[in-house]
Amino acid sequence: MSDKSKTQKSALTNPQKKHLRKLGHELNPLVMIGREGIGETLVEAINQALDAHELIKVKIINTSSVNKHDAAEKIPELTRSSLVQLIGKTLLLYKPNPKRKKEEQIRLPKAKA
Repeated sequence: MSDKSKTQKSALTNPQKKHLRKLGHELNPLVMIGREGIGETLVEAINQALDAHELIKVKIINTSSVNKHDAAEKIPELTRSSLVQLIGKTLLLYKPNPKRKKEEQIRLPKAKA
């Protein structure tokens, strides 16, 4: 595991991940990973969805040859997002967008010092 991916995974505290999992529970997947796998088009689609929503679900469909653990490692690295959760073939990703209006931004619990 590279230092970069270690940083990505540890960027969120456990209480923050718990809060995001709670928010993500009702979400439907916005991006599907299909036969083409993880390519430039997929990364672009995920980045657009993250810019618009900050917290998204990405689903790996059954016809995809992508391994869920590989996707859970590569996608956060390529999109500079944080993997909140991997359940089955669904990834929950978070990436804050400071350009969104304050009232639309997801507020995370403060990290304890």
